[in-house]
Amino acid sequence: MRFSIITPNYNGGRFLEQCLNSVISQKNDGIDLEYIVVDGGSTDCSHEILAKYSAEIAVTIIERDSGPANAINKGLALAQGNVLAWLNADDVYYPGALRRVRQAFECKPEAAMCFGGCPIIDAQQHEIRQSITRFKEFFYPLSSRFTFQCVNYLSQPALFFRRSAFAQAGPLREDMLAAWDYEFILRLWHSGGAVQVPGLPLAAFRWHEQSISGRQFAAQFREEYEAARADAGRFTPQALLHFFVRWGIVGIYSLMACQRKASCTN
Repeated sequence: MRFSIITPNYNGGRFLEQCLNSVISQKNDGIDLEYIVVDGGSTDCSHEILAKYSAEIAVTIIERDSGPANAINKGLALAQGNVLAWLNADDVYYPGALRRVRQAFECKPEAAMCFGGCPIIDAQQHEIRQSITRFKEFFYPLSSRFTFQCVNYLSQPALFFRRSAFAQAGPLREDMLAAWDYEFILRLWHSGGAVQVPGLPLAAFRWHEQSISGRQFAAQFREEYEAARADAGRFTPQALLHFFVRWGIVGIYSLMACQRKASCTN
């Protein structure tokens, strides 16, 4: 089983080396890895970091793009692996992640994708927002296409999908601002079910003020609702439930943003 991992990057040098190391180190478990990095023409230290690891990266693309979805699509179009995924330049895999994913796919050959735990970390790699992580994990035993239409409980850094499922789903939508990953995963569900990788987390999602979820959370959850409604149907129970979940989460995130601003002014 061969893995193709794509990392999109644009001026992500602050965390890029941690990301690269977390992917490349998966080879220590005997993983057949094709690593593709797509850089949108960074002007920070990213190119120096990529040059340092050039021997471990199968393909490096450095050219302007229209955003992360466009960059990931470039990488997916080149990927030759049986199992595909992308890991953003500010996120990381935990040791042994790809080995455990391989085992999960081997045990469930009919699964289109697999997922695992994914805590949220800050710039210093400390876990934060544990309540959000626990909320998502609550839905793991209930995992289904129906459940995912109701609430986005899967964390993209810890999600992997078969090449055959990607061929059926098609590329990421580049016209969306923030929820192109959720909309894409909705399409993956049409290719088959998902299997959970139990135990320790597979990856960590890094939240910071410059991340998409940090800057665009209102647009993200609006797009997620629109994608769920289009996939499930406008007047379905899933769309209704997602509507209320959306506003509940936006309210919580807005409150957290206000608290951050207040703490900064004090």
